[in-house]
Amino acid sequence: MTPRPHPPSHPPSDPPSGTGGSAGAAVRIGVDVGGTFTDAVAVSARTFELLGQAKVPTSHHHADGVAHGIMAALERLLADIGVSADDVAFLAHGTTQATNALLEGDVATVGIVGIGSGYDAFATGRLRSLGRLKLDSGRPLPIRYAGLKHPERPGEARAAVDRLCGEGAEVLVAVEPFSVDAPEGEDAVAAAAAEAGVPVTATHEITQLYGLGKRARTAVLNAGVMPRMLETADLVERSITKAGISAPLMVMRCDGGVMSLAEMRSRPLLTVLSGPAAGVAGALMGEKVSEGVFLETGGTSTDISVIRRGRVQIRHARLGGKETYLSALDVRTVGIGGGSLVRLGTARGGGAKVADVGPRSAHIAGLPYACFAEPGDLRDARLVRLSPREGDPADYAVVEGAGGRFALTLTCAANAASRVAEENYARADPATARAALEPLARELGTDTESAARAVLQRATDRIEATVDGLISEHGLDRDVCTLVGGGGGAATVTPHLGARMRLEARIAAHSEVISPLGVALALVRESVERIIPGAGHSDVLAVRTEAEQAVLRQGADPAAVEVDVTVDPQRNLVSAVATGATELRTKDRAQDLGPELARRTAAASLGAPPEEVRELAATAQYRVLGHARRPSGLARRFARERTRVRVVDAEGVVRLHSADARVDTMAAGEADARLKELVAERTSYGDGGSRAPAVWLLLGPKLVDLSGVLDAGHLLALAATETSGRMPDEEVVAIMEERR
Repeated sequence: MTPRPHPPSHPPSDPPSGTGGSAGAAVRIGVDVGGTFTDAVAVSARTFELLGQAKVPTSHHHADGVAHGIMAALERLLADIGVSADDVAFLAHGTTQATNALLEGDVATVGIVGIGSGYDAFATGRLRSLGRLKLDSGRPLPIRYAGLKHPERPGEARAAVDRLCGEGAEVLVAVEPFSVDAPEGEDAVAAAAAEAGVPVTATHEITQLYGLGKRARTAVLNAGVMPRMLETADLVERSITKAGISAPLMVMRCDGGVMSLAEMRSRPLLTVLSGPAAGVAGALMGEKVSEGVFLETGGTSTDISVIRRGRVQIRHARLGGKETYLSALDVRTVGIGGGSLVRLGTARGGGAKVADVGPRSAHIAGLPYACFAEPGDLRDARLVRLSPREGDPADYAVVEGAGGRFALTLTCAANAASRVAEENYARADPATARAALEPLARELGTDTESAARAVLQRATDRIEATVDGLISEHGLDRDVCTLVGGGGGAATVTPHLGARMRLEARIAAHSEVISPLGVALALVRESVERIIPGAGHSDVLAVRTEAEQAVLRQGADPAAVEVDVTVDPQRNLVSAVATGATELRTKDRAQDLGPELARRTAAASLGAPPEEVRELAATAQYRVLGHARRPSGLARRFARERTRVRVVDAEGVVRLHSADARVDTMAAGEADARLKELVAERTSYGDGGSRAPAVWLLLGPKLVDLSGVLDAGHLLALAATETSGRMPDEEVVAIMEERR
């Protein structure tokens, strides 16, 4: 949203007693580098309470680039909350640099070393066509190409490197067919590039998936943003060290987690599209959403993403109009934001109607929001139609009064309709908002409340369609689906949409800084994908271990690392996503909700009376509750009893829900044998073969998700890996859902 002429009505939370300035007070800091502003927040590492926030202009044109703005925001933040650099236990930043580089075409010249002879040389030679790949700016990728037949011969790899550098290449990509199986050729080129002091990307280091074209395209895009990102990383690291901060610097990924600076140096492409990921990470960790849709609304657009069973939903991203192997947040963007302008058309009867809202915003038109005007400035206001920019249709409505011209925006309509609560960032005086909409109401031949509703309805048409599509596509449970709004314009979209769709809706706490909050609270994350035809148990376990080790190397607490494994037999794809918290992030394990509060929480989620909900199992961190019921009518005589299940964590968050599950408790020492019996009993059979049940395990602080594994052998091997390190008498809870 365009900055308001007055500050937010709710200041940051005061530091809790004993936090600000006290010795050993650990804080987590998140910094979000946006196109206009750089925001920083500090969060208590023990309570996750917001301690303070700071905003500075993003320093694109400073000699130190965006690193200068990061340090300026950090210094202001630490001074405001009264803590020293020694108190910083975790520091992460999210940046739009890589995204903007691709959007604007500001990428390095990439030299491709195509390795191989015969048909392999023909296949890699076709990669010259990547020079025709248009970025969003319309500019093509600057590509240079050199073939290399014999990388094993002394000096030949270096000669190819020198030739490309002589032609202006700033960064190199080594590419060879089937390098995921035999990487020696790419490794030789990488060694020669390192010897020459040139940044290099080898395709097998970016992804282990087959598909030469897609793998090379992903590596080339990674290389294109690499020099700029490496320069920024060096500047930020030096600044952090100079400031006396010893906490390791983490960087936001596009899949909702963070990675170490060392990982970012080799795979900077992972920061592309990380802006929306930071916001949904804030909703996931700060709001503890288990099942829902997150809508981050700014001034011009709304980014919409999905959380299913406590996990963000991921897909391979499209860049430059082509699919890549970059696993990024599945986010859909709709051109509706808090600053979107009202557009008018002609109704059937000849009068005016609200034809659309957006895509142009008040920012583009260069006008302030009418609802934030001084009441006197709206005296004698009349409606005017204009074109925000040359070539735009002249159907955008603004008001012109004693104080000049003002934009009629979605924020104005939401405030006029009393949809914006007192504490929300987008809050304006409702009386001023209604005065701003009076000229529109006269034009429409109605009252201001009806005019406001008409604007809200039209604005949320496309958003509702997008949300509906995502709910269906990802199979969300509408009974527990929650809409969560973030961003400065959250209150202009989410409350009305929730009422319209009859879904629970709420605004995230401190929604205007949800992105830096997400950066501060995000978990270390790594994903590994492998194409393995006929994968055996050892293959699946190896992929799982690789993902787990990757997050451990980046500082994750071994006791709390969770690894979700999916085996897709149709595509021979084995994937593992590991997430882990740093050791200081201990709040999740430090509370006990108690049986009665857990029962009431589950009952509310189930829509059942609390007295009908029973506890099925419990661990120190989780309580499993269920509600049994039979279908009504004639089907009741023949159908078996179904148990709807909810898993509630120590903070009262529903972490898992099932429409029909069975719950079993066992000791870790007997888990292998017991799980083998249960899985065999609950495996279903059909024309497509056997399908093991969906399984989740509760082990200490971990909720282990094995629901993506259909093969019983793989499932049991993974379960054994999870239980093998536990004490023999430790309790394990298994939740199983039969597949139909």
